Amino acid sequence: MIYDTLEHIKQYEGLHPNLARGLRFLAETDFSQLAPGRIDIDGDDLYAMVQEYTTKRPEEVHPEAHRAYADIQYLLSGEELMGIAPLEAMIREVEARPEGDVWFYEGETVKVPMGEGRFVVAFPGDAHAPSVAPGDPAPARKCVVKVKL
Repeated sequence: MIYDTLEHIKQYEGLHPNLARGLRFLAETDFSQLAPGRIDIDGDDLYAMVQEYTTKRPEEVHPEAHRAYADIQYLLSGEELMGIAPLEAMIREVEARPEGDVWFYEGETVKVPMGEGRFVVAFPGDAHAPSVAPGDPAPARKCVVKVKL
């Protein structure tokens, strides 16, 4: 897992070429003109999804993990907490959707604040619980970049 701000993206350039490209996409894109939906950067190897949603109460969110992709999650507006934990800390799998490369789990996570230029990179070994409301549920807007590993 990486938790940082876009000011420091140069230090991640050597990790994976598409990770670096995804971070540059976040840093260089004017999201104010983009509608929700998928944005192809490099087909299924690297793409972004602009999402608009209402954050959820912590008890409504199950941690998730992916096997083929890393997520770069970047909050564009609103407030949100992201739960993070090592996958092995999860108690059990509660749902599998392999066609969408997502598995849901039961288990505790540590909550980190999103927004203010911060991003989270969740690798396949990272359980993550996005969209957690820090207070009452409220509207939020996010870009998730999917990086095929």
